[in-house]
Amino acid sequence: MTNKVTVLGSLNVDTILQITRLPKPGETMQMHNKQNAGGGKGANQAISAARSGAQTSFVGKIGADENGQMMKRLLAESMVDISQVTISEKDTGQAFILLQDSGENSILVYGGANHTITDDDVYQAKEQIQAADFLIAQFETPIEQTITAFNLAKQAQVTTILNPAPAKEASAQLFSLVDLITPNETEAELLTGIHVTDEESQHQAACKLQEMGVKNVIITLGSKGAFYRCGQTEGFVKAFKVDAVDTTAAGDTFLGALASQLQPDFSNIKEAILYANKASSLAVQKLGAIPSIPTYQQVKDQL
Repeated sequence: MTNKVTVLGSLNVDTILQITRLPKPGETMQMHNKQNAGGGKGANQAISAARSGAQTSFVGKIGADENGQMMKRLLAESMVDISQVTISEKDTGQAFILLQDSGENSILVYGGANHTITDDDVYQAKEQIQAADFLIAQFETPIEQTITAFNLAKQAQVTTILNPAPAKEASAQLFSLVDLITPNETEAELLTGIHVTDEESQHQAACKLQEMGVKNVIITLGSKGAFYRCGQTEGFVKAFKVDAVDTTAAGDTFLGALASQLQPDFSNIKEAILYANKASSLAVQKLGAIPSIPTYQQVKDQL
């Protein structure tokens, strides 16, 4: 069965600045290279889901500019339904990625059109939201509109997934509508106040998130793997060891790939995480966000 995934999210054009290391205050440094690529958490997640075989729709905003046209083209090339990508009076979102030789990155984001999504935009996309198996949202678009979308999803028994990134606090109202939350360890700590370092703290953070209203939890732990708690069932799925070149879209690739394989009742959670870990491990071995996201066949060939 093909999963249907709808993403409410961000569309950014990434400018990748390749540097030896981060400059110190007041320091001027040369860059090795500079390039543009499509990105934004929403776009990355949607394209990851689509490339892994999910029937994918997107709800979002772009500016009336070349960057916006580029983002629509990239989504369409990956067979994502862009009928609910509409024009804002603000410029298309942008991200500036400082990519160090170590593979670590620091990111500056201009939200632009992503911050202008309204309830009307969400209601216009009601059909795409309620026909989905999964609705995914992140924190690069307004939380109020995510609540509106998740309410529409719940009316139709659609499974909701919240990627709480970039990290910020959110309301109990939002958490009560979340079927699955997918923070990394930093985001888990910001949401729960629990410093996530080992199996015990992963367990505590996941339980705290459930106390806050979410039903199921996956905490992604980068090169270590992912911890999950579904209801009362817990487990850990190790990551695949690779040499990372660029970790920019690792988490987004993971989430899109996960949604493409996961059963809405979470019965295959372990297998879906294993698939998502492999997809993520392939993505970090290439430069850029969208250019690095693998297809279903590429993931399966490596599993």
